Amino acid sequence: MEKPIVTALLAYGMSGKVFHAPFLATNKGFELYAVLERNEKKAVNDYPEIISFSAIDELLSDEKIELVVINTPNNTHFDYAKQALESGKHVLIEKPATTTPEEFEILLALAEKVNRKVFVYQNRRWSSDITAAREIINSGKLGDVIEIHLRFDRYRPTISAKTFKETPIPSSGIWYDLGSHLIDQAISIFGKPVSHYRSKNSYRENSLVDDFAFMHIVFPNKVNVFITTSMLVSDAQAGIVIHGTKGSFIKEFCDEQENQLIDGMSPLDSNFGNEKPNKEGKLTYINANNETIVESIPSIKGNFNALFDEVYESIRKRKSFSIDNQDIIEQLKLLT
Repeated sequence: MEKPIVTALLAYGMSGKVFHAPFLATNKGFELYAVLERNEKKAVNDYPEIISFSAIDELLSDEKIELVVINTPNNTHFDYAKQALESGKHVLIEKPATTTPEEFEILLALAEKVNRKVFVYQNRRWSSDITAAREIINSGKLGDVIEIHLRFDRYRPTISAKTFKETPIPSSGIWYDLGSHLIDQAISIFGKPVSHYRSKNSYRENSLVDDFAFMHIVFPNKVNVFITTSMLVSDAQAGIVIHGTKGSFIKEFCDEQENQLIDGMSPLDSNFGNEKPNKEGKLTYINANNETIVESIPSIKGNFNALFDEVYESIRKRKSFSIDNQDIIEQLKLLT
């Protein structure tokens, strides 16, 4: 392996602490070098060797830094990514990449001009549940896919203390926050959408942003994908339901990587990415003998680390990144 990519985080809230730092610190392809912390200096408690900058200009002027993770509030992604690119850094941007597809296209043009790369952190392409669903679809056991229902729900009836998530500014609300995951999963499987319809609204008391959203997307070959996300689901429904001409697949939303990271499990732990027992998906299909077959399908091990591996391979070895930029543009068109 070539030398690790010297990397900096632009924040050390939940995103930095849970979804980025544990991988950057344990993946041999990266060196977790610096973090931007304007107020409290917390990262050093977990990573004693890390450098904590108080201003973004100071961080971006450090010539050792090669990759900057843009894990700040959604509405800041474009400006910070632009600054990082202009400073000669590669960027890994949290979802949603930007507020509009036009902003993302500006970043792509700038990256080409300065010979740097733009990556988008769509980690849930590597969730255990959607990976299992993708394999079932590709197996052909369902026949031609007719409809897919994807849900990402929480029960959080009160207003969050994170004001940037609850203030009606560009790219706030549950649609940009969680809907972006589900849209990306659908696009990663079926490609460019043909048409769509969306509805979103607010239901929590005193909510100023959307906390419920629904979208019906039609993909080529008449595939219908129904996406729902809500902050007011006390009894979570199946996260993945697929119906085809020959069968159906039903799967709980149960990727464990986020919970494991919150609990402090290292990505190097042998159990990391494994789902809990009795969370298998149910596959029902009609075989060639016209028999109804019911199978219990365990999820494949979740692997968010694969995204970081691909970033490394792209920067150091110029290999392609599986999250195509055109996919991100299509995603942003649906979000907006």
